[in-house]
Amino acid sequence: YRMYQRYADNHGWKTEVIGVSESDLGGVREIVASITGKGVYARLKFESGVHRVQRVPATEASGRIHTSAATVAVLPEAEELDIEIRAQDIRIDTMRSSGAGGQHVNTTDSAVRITHIPTNIVVACQQERSQIKNRAIAWAMLKSRLYELELKKREEKANAEAASKKDIGWGHQIRSYVLQPYQLVKDLRTGAQSTDPQAVLNGDIDSFIEASLAHRVSGGSGAPVEDLD
Repeated sequence: YRMYQRYADNHGWKTEVIGVSESDLGGVREIVASITGKGVYARLKFESGVHRVQRVPATEASGRIHTSAATVAVLPEAEELDIEIRAQDIRIDTMRSSGAGGQHVNTTDSAVRITHIPTNIVVACQQERSQIKNRAIAWAMLKSRLYELELKKREEKANAEAASKKDIGWGHQIRSYVLQPYQLVKDLRTGAQSTDPQAVLNGDIDSFIEASLAHRVSGGSGAPVEDLD
């Protein structure tokens, strides 16, 4: 998340955290954020996938190398005409927010969870004190998830019809970050590399994004998908 946040800062984009789920070790299990600005989706749309990290964690006393993975999902913000959601297809639940936020947040039913029954997609928001604001944010998240699902279906159909079978779609490993025993970041789709993983993790990912965009334009992964800003 810090990598993308700093990348956004470098491009003059605005980042806003929508939801955070912390791990038992003080890290982050999941984080949802909104990034707004000119050309955000056009540059980040191919960052969806699994990012594999090899390093020695600060909690590892014996110095053993650990391998972990983070799944990144980049969703475009759907507009009103992009997705139509029928009232009978959703279930909205309200509940008390948990965690930090003050007495008001913890004693009122301000948190909102929306379930899209046909796809079983569930989104939730408890960041705001107002249930109305949380409902609006959750609704926008749901539309984005459904829109991304539709785009994924189109991309899979286009790739199936293309001569190339190389899949760089959602859920597949796209990049590895090796911090130990050597220093290397490598994009598995394009072959782009960097021997300075700390710079990459601090937001210096333009070379990887440019390579991904060029790779897709050249047809290296099949037919192009819809180009959205």
